[in-house]
Formats: sequence, structure tokens, C-alpha cells
Amino acid sequence: MASVTLTAENFDKTVADNDIVLVDFWAEWCGPCKQFGPVFEGASEGHDGIVFGKVDTEAEQSLAAAAQITSIPTLMAFREGVLVFSQPGALPANSLEELIGAVKDLDMADVRRQIAEAAAAADKGDS
Repeated sequence: MASVTLTAENFDKTVADNDIVLVDFWAEWCGPCKQFGPVFEGASEGHDGIVFGKVDTEAEQSLAAAAQITSIPTLMAFREGVLVFSQPGALPANSLEELIGAVKDLDMADVRRQIAEAAAAADKGDS
């Protein structure tokens, strides 16, 4: 499966409707983005069932701002609609494969429990 273009119009639906979504925030003028692009595309060909989305930060400035992108390329991974990874920088192919494996192996019940505990702790701090 080749990567898909994500925009402000389809980003939330794509993340919500798919189990795993990897998102590459990039720009045409960015050298590291151009180096990472073929790595990202190559991984997309080997992982059916995972959506590989690309956000052109120049064309989608409001989406990049909403995602708090301050450096490109930035790679984000969503699992069951939850942001589970976000990191700027171009990854080599082997590191991207390791990340994909780690995202697939996540125990999402445990992730959701940890999120709930962190939210509860934050609420106690606000009281």
C-alpha cells in the first residue's frame, strides 16, 4: 500500500478509522524529508493494514500547527486513535521497522490505563 496524502479534511477520520496510522510531516524544501521519503514509502509497501500518511506542512500549515510540528520531518504513530509515538528526525529503514513492530506489539488496554492514570493524577494536581 502506497502512502496517502493527509489533509485537515481527512486527518482525524483516517486516524479514527484505522488501527495503525503512521504520519510523516514533511516539506518539499526539506533535505532530510527528501531522504526519509523513500524509506517511508518502502515501508508502506511491506505493511498491509497500516496506513502510511504524509502531511505536506507547507500546504497544511493549520494541520501542522495543530499537531505542534516544530521540526521536520516529524514522524507520528497512532494506534487505535491514540498518539503513541512522535519524534522529529529522519529514521533509517531498520529503525522504522523496529518502530512499526513496537507499535504493533503495544498492549492498548495498558496504554489506555496509563493515560487514564496520568489524567487522574493531573486532575488531583489541579484541585
